[in-house]
Amino acid sequence: MTPWDYPDFDDHEGVHLFRDPAAGLTAIIAVHSTHLGPGSGGVRFWHYADRDAAITDALRLSRGMSYKNAMAGLPAGGAKGVILADANHTKTPELLAAFARAVDSLGGRYITAQDVGVSADDMVALSKGTRFVSGLPPAEGQAGGDPGPSTALGVFLGVKAAVNRALGTDRLEGIHVAIQGVGSVGGGLARHLAGEGARITIADVDQHRAETLAAALGAEVLPVDQILSADADVFSPCALGAVLNEASIPTIRAPIVAGAANNQLATPEDGQRLHDRGILYAPDYVINAGGIINVVLEYAGQGSAAEVEARVAQIPSRLYQVWDESSASGEPAAVVADRLARELIGRA
Repeated sequence: MTPWDYPDFDDHEGVHLFRDPAAGLTAIIAVHSTHLGPGSGGVRFWHYADRDAAITDALRLSRGMSYKNAMAGLPAGGAKGVILADANHTKTPELLAAFARAVDSLGGRYITAQDVGVSADDMVALSKGTRFVSGLPPAEGQAGGDPGPSTALGVFLGVKAAVNRALGTDRLEGIHVAIQGVGSVGGGLARHLAGEGARITIADVDQHRAETLAAALGAEVLPVDQILSADADVFSPCALGAVLNEASIPTIRAPIVAGAANNQLATPEDGQRLHDRGILYAPDYVINAGGIINVVLEYAGQGSAAEVEARVAQIPSRLYQVWDESSASGEPAAVVADRLARELIGRA
């Protein structure tokens, strides 16, 4: 099967497959759109069940980056890198150097950055082989570095907006938020919420990480298979994608879904399913844009840390735009957001 045959192929401008056996590299770089600027998006290091799953992930994630960058008002298109990890997640300097050469071969059509399984130190390593990289250690007061805190801040502001919209309060004290996944972003979100008195329930595949964070914040821990159906005000998916699907959506008890994970909807129909249940949904690529705001402004040399924070603070207004149009048209928020984003990238 060629990339054209995958259901998630969306007239991508390029789907590039890279193999360097000596370095242990098998990778995909999917460039969805460069209509607004170079394709920008992180690189994911993950062990997939098979290569078809990896290609599908790259296609979906790169399209999401096009939409995310467009809705955030950034001068960037959408692209994504995926490095296929072995079962032991073996990452070597040789593998990173080979991926840097792959990025460099595209001549700036793809700007890489940090994502799942990739660290800030890895970004520094990649920068030795290509200049088309962002997320590097920032100068004093400038944009750059780990994008996770900016993503967490944006999601926190988005959760506050969703609570105001659905529950009619601008206070988080006593609001119950169930967070699925408490890595860099989910953990940062939990800390922001705890700072405003929210009640927090968390789950993570790393039980020790969940218990450690819960002890620090006074949170409750649930098994991973129970967090989605927690009796909460907000369900916040902050792990991997496709968690919202035909089987899971009927079990959600929260009236709000607002989280950091990319590609939360397993299929386009799942946005309708949330809408039909009366659940207020914050489209993932709108609410989780904080990190890419930091990344793009760093690469463009346009932003201070203060400018990044100011732009992240605009995320709630974009969510309100989507929700207002959804209310007016009767369409699901996910459909409205997709239409707005496609208009911005010239694919109305």
